[in-house]
Amino acid sequence: VSNMVAKLAKACTLRISPEKLNFIVSDKVANGGVSMWCELEQENFFSEFQMEGVSAENNEIYLELTAENLSRALKTAQNARALKVKLTNKHFPCLTISIELLSVSSSSRIVTHDIPVKVIPRKLWKDLQEPAVPDADVSIYLPVLKTMKSIVEKMKNISNHLIIEANLSGELNLKIETELVCVTTHFKDLGNPPTARDAAARDRDPAQMAEVHLDIRRLLQFLAGQQVGPTKAVCNIVSNKMVHFDLLHEDVSLQYFIPAFS
Repeated sequence: VSNMVAKLAKACTLRISPEKLNFIVSDKVANGGVSMWCELEQENFFSEFQMEGVSAENNEIYLELTAENLSRALKTAQNARALKVKLTNKHFPCLTISIELLSVSSSSRIVTHDIPVKVIPRKLWKDLQEPAVPDADVSIYLPVLKTMKSIVEKMKNISNHLIIEANLSGELNLKIETELVCVTTHFKDLGNPPTARDAAARDRDPAQMAEVHLDIRRLLQFLAGQQVGPTKAVCNIVSNKMVHFDLLHEDVSLQYFIPAFS
């Protein structure tokens, strides 16, 4: 997870609460920035978990950190016997990661990483809440993300912009239009989530396309961050405004918002 987050964002916020951990990137979509909300149930990751927030009613901790630092520290823990994460104060606040590794002589050694963090004061928490998901014009299941990534990588050589369009008949197109060339990749029979079909039954022609123009690098960054194929991947298009990706991995849910190219 930390590896994926590091590919998606340079700095992120880690929100710690008794039940959940969230990685948050909250560039204002209105100003053209992407935003992300990644959620982990702590009980799926930790055998022991103790935390104490600001107060009983605000039992949360928000930390700002460099995602790459966390990812790098955890890489050394791949064959660890045990791993402990704690918030410490070593002249400045740190997320200290203690990793117990077994050596050849079967004695264990402890490797410690101190990751500098910034503790976010409570008055700024309101900007770091779960983003509201706008009503989509079209929701569609995504094709295999690896395939999509290799197509978008080739398209990047032709243009900086890309159009994603989809309809409620399970069709998704990736398009590039320049003065010299027009390239389109068609995906068919992807299926639409049940909620999308219900809404559509009322007032939208299933063949009608909803489209959004994106900065191709932002889409590629999102696709490159997906190390493991998700069990569910949905793309929600709000025509000419934004695209919202909703991914479910085994124990992790990820929401990622890319605004339309203005």
